[in-house]
Amino acid sequence: MEGCITDLMYLCGIFLRWRPLSIPECVFGTSGDCHLRWLREKRCTGKGEAMEKKNETEIRKGKVSALLPIGVFLVIFLGAGVVFQDFYAMPAIVAFLIALFTAFLQSRRAGFDENVKVIARGVGEENIITMSLIFLCAGGFSGAVTAAGGVDSTVNLGLSLIPAHFIVAGLFIISCFISVSMGTSMGTIAALAPIAAGISKGTDFPMAVCIAAVVCGAMFGDNLSMISDTTIAAVKTQGCDMKDKFKANFLIVLPAAVLTILFFWLITRGMSYDIEYGEYHLLQVIPYLVVLIGALIGFNVFLVLIAGTVLSLVVGVGTGTIALSEMFTVVGDGIVSMYDITVISIVVACIVSLVRENGGIHFILNLIRSRIRGKKGAQAGIAALALLVDLCTANNTVAIVMSGPIAKEISEEYGVDPKRSASLLDMFTSVGQGLIPYGAQLLSAATLTGLTPFDIIPYLVYPILMAVCGIAAIAVTRR
Repeated sequence: MEGCITDLMYLCGIFLRWRPLSIPECVFGTSGDCHLRWLREKRCTGKGEAMEKKNETEIRKGKVSALLPIGVFLVIFLGAGVVFQDFYAMPAIVAFLIALFTAFLQSRRAGFDENVKVIARGVGEENIITMSLIFLCAGGFSGAVTAAGGVDSTVNLGLSLIPAHFIVAGLFIISCFISVSMGTSMGTIAALAPIAAGISKGTDFPMAVCIAAVVCGAMFGDNLSMISDTTIAAVKTQGCDMKDKFKANFLIVLPAAVLTILFFWLITRGMSYDIEYGEYHLLQVIPYLVVLIGALIGFNVFLVLIAGTVLSLVVGVGTGTIALSEMFTVVGDGIVSMYDITVISIVVACIVSLVRENGGIHFILNLIRSRIRGKKGAQAGIAALALLVDLCTANNTVAIVMSGPIAKEISEEYGVDPKRSASLLDMFTSVGQGLIPYGAQLLSAATLTGLTPFDIIPYLVYPILMAVCGIAAIAVTRR
């Protein structure tokens, strides 16, 4: 009897496309319901396994529908910019929160608790946590060194070293140094725009040329500075050291910087300007040098930033620019200034986690794979992706945080060095940010000088030359 039942179950297994199964002892029991229940359980298990395999296949292939949250963000953010004629009328964090809500709705079948677990894993990644903490430390250093008079002293020191006949080209060089030291293009433009306006009024140089030199230098430093939020985001999403990225990136953009100096010298040659500058203290410049040199040597970035902050406070109190009672306040103000980008980075990590879980990242990867061949194509794909996302978001840091995970997977698959992929991300988002008329940098420069962004764009040669150098670097890559 037992043999007959076994044969019958085996035949049923073939009919239902099961593989031969071991028969539980309960089948041979007295209860007729037991083996029927076993049959139902095995059939449900088979369907569950088939459904799971189908879902895994779909995720590997990728689903364009999984990109809906990113599409919602772009429609809301860009739509508000067009409607209100101001691309900063809609705060990016609000648009991203709406996109995150959309991602939760799209993944509602998985359940709220499961979606929270997915985003918790994404936000809890080492690179995201490290990046957020570095943002805060960089903000603390920036607040302390600015309050200590580091910005004013650095500007005045630079002006004192520029020959009178080299003033506009020198303005570009000063802007490069200040932005590398401060780690912010916006801060550099705000500090040097009044000086550029004064030089224009004291000479026949067009205002657009003078402020363009400042913007070009600001984008140079934004791309290379060790404490720039773009550099921090690029190296952490790609998993490389800052000093390695700096060296690789610097060698690529150096020709662009040299040609930019020549450009501004040629169009302003034959004219000099008596430079007026205020007092400066070399002690107030030292914190910038300590952070820059320490990062280049390869010291831990947290230790470098903390040491720079402490040194700035000591210098500030010693020179009388910071009251003893305000020491913690100036550091706190600097940290608060980084809250926005830190929170945005966390929310973007949440969105990317859900998009990846639903197959959106795989869709983009497969789309890029179908159009690239080899290492050169992979680098070109990373560059194009970074530029496109920046054009859509008008924020190079956010663009790096969004495109970084995709670039990481492309670089790993095609053997692109992490320092090269980090450099390409940072460079081509800076290219877009330095040229788009609705970006914060050009809007700020135009507002401070009474011009329009379109008046300045014709003289923004550095972002264009940086793109050319980046493309050339990709072209000469060994297979």
